[in-house]
Amino acid sequence: MSDASLVSAIRTALREAADAERAPHMQAYMKSAMPFLGVPMPAVRSITKAALRAHPPTLDELEAAVRTLWDEAEFREERYAASGLLAAKVATGRLELVPLYEHLATTGAWWDHVDDLAHRVAELHDAHAAEAAAVVRRWSTADDFWLRRLAIISQLGRRDRVDPALLTDVIEPNVEDTEFFVRKAIGWALREYARVEADWVRTFVADHPDLSGLSRREALKHL
Repeated sequence: MSDASLVSAIRTALREAADAERAPHMQAYMKSAMPFLGVPMPAVRSITKAALRAHPPTLDELEAAVRTLWDEAEFREERYAASGLLAAKVATGRLELVPLYEHLATTGAWWDHVDDLAHRVAELHDAHAAEAAAVVRRWSTADDFWLRRLAIISQLGRRDRVDPALLTDVIEPNVEDTEFFVRKAIGWALREYARVEADWVRTFVADHPDLSGLSRREALKHL
């Protein structure tokens, strides 16, 4: 099975690249209960890409590999590799993977995992605008605040392709949220859109006096 070969190749390569001196510092920085092998992110990405070239999967095989690496992870880099597999061309813009994204966001439950997934959701916006918009609107009112963060930052990097109505729809239910990672996400999303539509962001901030100080400062940081 290609998914088993893919998983085995990644696990082997990660362990060969392990750095026992680096590992505890990485774990401390990320405040992670799961230990690290000490493999830097550029190396994790290289290992993941090499494994994909050597064992090109179908979409089903890729999803199986992601779930195995993620759910059975002993080290955080295995989860980074699992998430990295989703950048493969076969997975780009695939609505079938939305339940998987939800699983990774809610079980990863930390900013490094969720912020990486935002790139994949941005690809969904490009490939299936209406369907992706419906997904993130649903996430924006979820009980799990990591899904709400993912909804808010899901258009990062889209620049002039950002849908401002959708951005409004995912921010407004969260304006009064006291969670730091939600407030930071709001400010980040607005700050990035301000690079393209500064006046729109100024108006949005003015029209939403209940925005937290953190969100407001981040949004107007470069204006």
